[in-house]
Amino acid sequence: MPRIDRDGVGIYYEVHGEGAPLLLTHGYSSTSAMWHGQVDALAKDHRLILWDMRGHGQSDYPDDPGAYSEALTVGDMAAILDATGTERAIIGGLSLGGYMSLAFHRAHPQAARALLIIDTGPGFKKDDAREAWNARAFGTADRLDREGLDVLKSATRERATASHRNARGLALAARGMLTQRDARVIESLPDINVPSLIVVGADDTPFLAASDYMAAKIPGAQKVVIPAAGHAVNIDQPQAFVDAVLAFLKNLPEELAGPGRLDEDARP
Repeated sequence: MPRIDRDGVGIYYEVHGEGAPLLLTHGYSSTSAMWHGQVDALAKDHRLILWDMRGHGQSDYPDDPGAYSEALTVGDMAAILDATGTERAIIGGLSLGGYMSLAFHRAHPQAARALLIIDTGPGFKKDDAREAWNARAFGTADRLDREGLDVLKSATRERATASHRNARGLALAARGMLTQRDARVIESLPDINVPSLIVVGADDTPFLAASDYMAAKIPGAQKVVIPAAGHAVNIDQPQAFVDAVLAFLKNLPEELAGPGRLDEDARP
């Protein structure tokens, strides 16, 4: 299976189909397998690139806490695009994967043709709200250290069925990637100038207001609320999810630039 080496950390990815590139990133403590139910539909007319974040799935689980951060995750995404010869891609993800997609656009706006932001929050402007979020992330990490992967058995469906090699990487990812340090991503929303689709499950209560906020702040953004769906909207209502995404992808402006590579000096 394809892997890239990022300063000694192996990052797993897989490619399906041919066509306009589409990079999808999973949520925290899930894996690329959460998208497998959509591969046939999305890879029919697109080159679908899926991957496992560091500390997750088939990627490496470095022991160094410093090997987990937003900047390194965005760098992993850029390196995967580079490895697949992709200059510009539709960038999307669910939950933490959606947040990292927004962070990727902020760091590499020229490499994002469009954004798919699914059951996601854009971060926090207020320090107290960010600190409360971080406290929950640290609590998750502490539970993983104490109880191991059994913690995930009571989690949402895509997380309960995810396959990870150990809980240590997930705990470090919670502390280094799930936590947030500043408001740069949420403050970048008005600067997004590519077509953007926001998808949220009607029952994903914690993310409904965040989805409304992003739809209001991202110029020209579209928003779709999927009935009878929770946080893993693509698993709860796969057909409705695919219908919404394909309708958005079908109406994207034609890509004028040919395939290329992301500049070496553009990566963190």
